Amino acid sequence: MISVIIVTWNGRRFLDACLRAVTAQLHPDDEIIVVDNGSIDGTAVWLRHAWSAVRLVALPANLGFAGGVNAGLRAARGDLLLLLNNDAFVEPGCVPALVEALRDHPCSGAVAGVLTFDHRPDLVASAGITACRNGLALDLWTGRAVRSLPAAPQPVMGASGGLALYRRTMLDDIGLMAPDFFNYLEDVDLAWRAQLRGWECLVVPAARARHIYSATGGQGSPLKQRLLGRNRLRAIIRCFPSGVLRSCLPDILAYDTLALAYAALARQPAMIAGRIEALHDRAQLLRERRAIQARRTVSEEAFAAWLEPSPTPWRTLRTARRLDALLRDR
Repeated sequence: MISVIIVTWNGRRFLDACLRAVTAQLHPDDEIIVVDNGSIDGTAVWLRHAWSAVRLVALPANLGFAGGVNAGLRAARGDLLLLLNNDAFVEPGCVPALVEALRDHPCSGAVAGVLTFDHRPDLVASAGITACRNGLALDLWTGRAVRSLPAAPQPVMGASGGLALYRRTMLDDIGLMAPDFFNYLEDVDLAWRAQLRGWECLVVPAARARHIYSATGGQGSPLKQRLLGRNRLRAIIRCFPSGVLRSCLPDILAYDTLALAYAALARQPAMIAGRIEALHDRAQLLRERRAIQARRTVSEEAFAAWLEPSPTPWRTLRTARRLDALLRDR
């Protein structure tokens, strides 16, 4: 049984198309759960009226993507759990391809689909998660032509929460998303915890969905910058084994020094505030770290093998500018 979990916050305008696309690929025994994160756009009322077959979990307040996903996961009855953004629209054959890949690879706890840009479905927006030694997590294959993708599933560090199929047994093993992350990088933290427990992940090029990039959070918004800065450090502190952390510390410090200098020059205090928040929470993070690391089953070398060399600052800036230019064409 598949449980589809869609978290929404004031996303009613996207939901009908999202639901129609995914419903067409499900069996009668499967279920769709929409978690309404305290929306004020009438989402809950509309859903009860227009989509009575959908299970609605109406939260009294916005718990963020992480809290919303966790509410959906707790309500779900399926052994396969599909996370889908409310502004993502699955292409024909997407869900069956994800299910087939997960069932064909019993050591995989998750599989990632390929998100394409809604306005440029010929280009990849994300094909899962990769990460660098400085702790920076990146979308795999961003900007790559869909026609150039390999046909077979490929190993990847982790699945993006925008289009991911998880095995329930994996989540029972590693736990749910970290609710304190609220939004952004909660899927990275989950992927790192899965790697620490030896769960593999694959990206399935045949499973695709069109995605309206940053429709909810806003590309480059102060809130997004604050949460990205905070949650990156949180995930590093929680998940990097001690030897890996010592080895990567020069890269981490170099990245943050440059990021803070840029934030000061560009007058972007949100980037600074997020990092201060993470350091303020260090006592709690260290407690969480001890619990996570105590359950690690893979070697430090195996975990570190997923961390790519840190990109140069100008490469990082160039990548960001390319993405901004692509999004301006919408």
